[in-house]
Amino acid sequence: MHAIPTPFAVVTGASSGIGLALARRFDAEGVEVVMAADEEAVEAEAAALTCGRAVRADLATEEGVDHLVAAVREIGEPTSLVLNAGTAVGGEFAGGTALSDQLRAVDLDVRAVVHLAKVFLPAMVRRGHGRVLVTSSIVDAAPGPYQVVYNASKAFLSNFTAGLRAELRGTGVTVTTLRPGPTATAFFARSGQLDTPLAARVPKDDPEEVAAQAYEAMMAGRPTVYGGSPLTRVAHVLTRLTPERLAATALGWVTKPRGALR
Repeated sequence: MHAIPTPFAVVTGASSGIGLALARRFDAEGVEVVMAADEEAVEAEAAALTCGRAVRADLATEEGVDHLVAAVREIGEPTSLVLNAGTAVGGEFAGGTALSDQLRAVDLDVRAVVHLAKVFLPAMVRRGHGRVLVTSSIVDAAPGPYQVVYNASKAFLSNFTAGLRAELRGTGVTVTTLRPGPTATAFFARSGQLDTPLAARVPKDDPEEVAAQAYEAMMAGRPTVYGGSPLTRVAHVLTRLTPERLAATALGWVTKPRGALR
């Protein structure tokens, strides 16, 4: 038998949106939480909590990930790991988007998740207890014109977490995949997608509601949680059943920015 250690959480992408709401939930439960983000706002948000600690780190860089790891290990080993930080690059891949921005998205959405999971999972397994939540998306099931790297990254994360679950079965460590739909966060502004129908017209879920659902699923060790309204899961299932070309076309209607060439 393994003794369950004192709860201690790490949440990435915690300066706003779903990540901030999850950090607040841990704090409300009396759990010390390290809140990681590359924005100054994370410091004020952490200071507003009872048990919050801010770590300013650019997780799209190896140096930023190393900085977060060092800061966390000054406290101990986390019992809960929320890998939520992510970004997108809106626009035509072969057109007006910069290579550096696309590679940065890969580094944050994929590389940082793999790095942090590899660093913190072994201690969880040794203790025989741990909870991991990885934020994917319902778009993991479809190609993503005008946000091609984002959709591909989310497909990677969903596959990655499914493989981890199989490896970790019986260890006391669980991995939950969060699949939110469009959510009312700063995501669309940061990704340069405010001029798309997706940002302007598609209804958005409340990040507080998504975070509450994610927290409950994570603590219960459930494999998957669909954030927001029941329509989120319906949309994901329908996308998976739709032929690839049709799914890509349908998604392109809402992600295509004004002024795109095609």
